[in-house]
Amino acid sequence: MRGIRTGLAPACAVFVGLACASAAFAQDNPPPQAASTSKSVEPERWALHLQGTDILQYYPSFHSPFQGPNSFRPQATWGNTVDATLYAGVRPWSGGEVWLNLEAYQGYAPNNTLGAAGYINGDGAKVGHAHPYGRIARLFFRQTIDLGGEADNQEADLNELAQNRTKDRIVVTAGKLNVTDIFDANKYAHDPRGDFMNWSMITAGSFDYAADAWGYTYGAAAEWYHGDWTLRGGIFDLSILPNNAVLTSDFHQFQLVGEAERRISWNGHPGAIRLTGFLTRGNMGRYDDATALAARTGQPADVALVRHYASRPGVHVGFEQEVADGVGVFGRLGWSDGDYESYEYTDIDGTAQLGVSLSGDRWGRKTDNIGLAAVANRLSHAGERYLDAGGLGILVGDGRLPHPGEEQILEAFYSFQLSRNLHLSLDDQFVEHPAYNRDRGPVNVVGLRLHFEGAAKP
Repeated sequence: MRGIRTGLAPACAVFVGLACASAAFAQDNPPPQAASTSKSVEPERWALHLQGTDILQYYPSFHSPFQGPNSFRPQATWGNTVDATLYAGVRPWSGGEVWLNLEAYQGYAPNNTLGAAGYINGDGAKVGHAHPYGRIARLFFRQTIDLGGEADNQEADLNELAQNRTKDRIVVTAGKLNVTDIFDANKYAHDPRGDFMNWSMITAGSFDYAADAWGYTYGAAAEWYHGDWTLRGGIFDLSILPNNAVLTSDFHQFQLVGEAERRISWNGHPGAIRLTGFLTRGNMGRYDDATALAARTGQPADVALVRHYASRPGVHVGFEQEVADGVGVFGRLGWSDGDYESYEYTDIDGTAQLGVSLSGDRWGRKTDNIGLAAVANRLSHAGERYLDAGGLGILVGDGRLPHPGEEQILEAFYSFQLSRNLHLSLDDQFVEHPAYNRDRGPVNVVGLRLHFEGAAKP
């Protein structure tokens, strides 16, 4: 099964080392007494959670004078993806957690996840299959080390065992995981199974985070919580080639990620501001080198022919703020180096997004939710020249690009509760200039999302 990679060896070494060190620390340094300002919870020794998500999407035919290998098909198109996850967690000692996620997939997103840089189905893997198949999605260890201060206790959640902890703490995580499990965790726009589905809204589209084709990688991260601040840093494994399903076996291609978070209060309502940066080190192609080579050979531009070991940085800032009971706003502004090809996520060098989320509590349905957000994505001028020379990106490539422009997306959804464990969402995404192409589109995508979530506890 592809979920077990040769990259497991170095990740396991980090995993075991951190586990032993954390266990020793937990035994030799009992946590300080937490203040009583937060309600105590009953610590969980183990937990099992289950989720299932079925997304059906459709768009009608649209204007398209030409198309290429990575284009949205201009004919009316359907897509359906189904996935299910078993989350199994156990606490080996105080503050420690081990989690295993087994995931099953089936189906294809429209055009098999090609056609727009801000792609329309964030729950769909880049690799579609007609028949169901399973993988190990996550296998990681987490150690929480209390440093004192008032209580900030953790309720039970997916990949989170209920525990009593202090506001000041250190958290170490290592193993196989998704980078956005730790970084850029926006309250209102982060989970395509529950809120916005567009790729460039569940995180900053320019955040080219390390991942295989299913969104997971090996690595380790540390977080330091102190008062209203949190500092995070991590190192993660890259694919053997850009946008490849196989991760490297020895971390010779890797990514460093750092984040500073400041939690704030506005008129008594909680919020947060985050500054996130990354540095990717691996074999990647420079757009202008590929375009120049294509001009000499008369062949379509191909970054795979000009790859060499290089660095690609990026940074974005994001915020979330509750402005009234049940009303939250959020936004992100991001940049990444547009001289080189995107390595893992999608073809976005600059992004700006703004949105609002409304809780159904305001109209007597506290578990319902409405979201509305707009995002503008751009590619560098070098990237535009590359696409116009026939180049293909991770998700885009219409064969030529004579009239480039910003890709603009508006998404709205309503999620309402059908039963205790079941939610149905209605979703609409309007994509202007898909794949940065003013000659094609717009595309209007409507969707239905059925999401189940349940838990078994001690």
